[in-house]
Amino acid sequence: MNVQDRLADNRFETGTFTPDPRPSAALPMLAAQTRLELTLLLRNGEQLLLTMFIPITLLIGLCLLPIGDLGDPRVDTVLPAVMMVAIMSTAFTGQAIAVGFDRRYGALKRLGATPLPRWGIIVGKSAAVIIVVAMQSLLLGGIAFALGWRPEPTGLLLGALIIALGTVTFASLGLLLGGTLRAEIVLALANVLWFVMAGIGSVVFSDDIPGPLHTAARLIPSGALAEALQQAIGGSLDLFAVAVLVVWGSVAAWLATRYFKFT
Repeated sequence: MNVQDRLADNRFETGTFTPDPRPSAALPMLAAQTRLELTLLLRNGEQLLLTMFIPITLLIGLCLLPIGDLGDPRVDTVLPAVMMVAIMSTAFTGQAIAVGFDRRYGALKRLGATPLPRWGIIVGKSAAVIIVVAMQSLLLGGIAFALGWRPEPTGLLLGALIIALGTVTFASLGLLLGGTLRAEIVLALANVLWFVMAGIGSVVFSDDIPGPLHTAARLIPSGALAEALQQAIGGSLDLFAVAVLVVWGSVAAWLATRYFKFT
């Protein structure tokens, strides 16, 4: 048998290499996008500084150093504030800056040419952020436990729900900012807003401010998240703060889905 005859007998089954240009199902596409975004988040040194080093330093420093009157044990007051900062750092500031520069360098333009829909990009990025925030929560919760934090099971459950809601809200805000403005503007504005919202969020922990100012602070996402976290860890649910987060998150998600730009 010559070579041609052997090749003729060694054929693949008909249809083995038939092209199938149909896009994958939504769930596998979202899983692949989430895995990609999570990998990029965990490989970025600046992101790790925002998501891990700064919150851990704040938690340990504010609990051990005699700064201000934070009650006893101090960790009960410090942990909600630090979790607010951690969520904002990961879901808002880091997300907005990353998306802004992905647009500038053309990464999102290439992604937009794939069958993955616009909402799939937003959901994939948000899911990756939620996973990172869950890792933050476990790490910060473990450190807080070592510093004397003893939560009730109800407080843990409510706290997890508020953390998830706050993460989605700030991720939507970050995607809206990073997906609509130029990268240089996003870089400056995201950092300025981080400091402003962190300051507003810290206001709700003070007993010395007037009632109207306290209420106004709770209308801002960071203030609502800080208040909701403090109440949740204590075993109660602040419905007003939850409603504020839902409204901010819903509006930001709708605007991000509608006006998100790949270039």
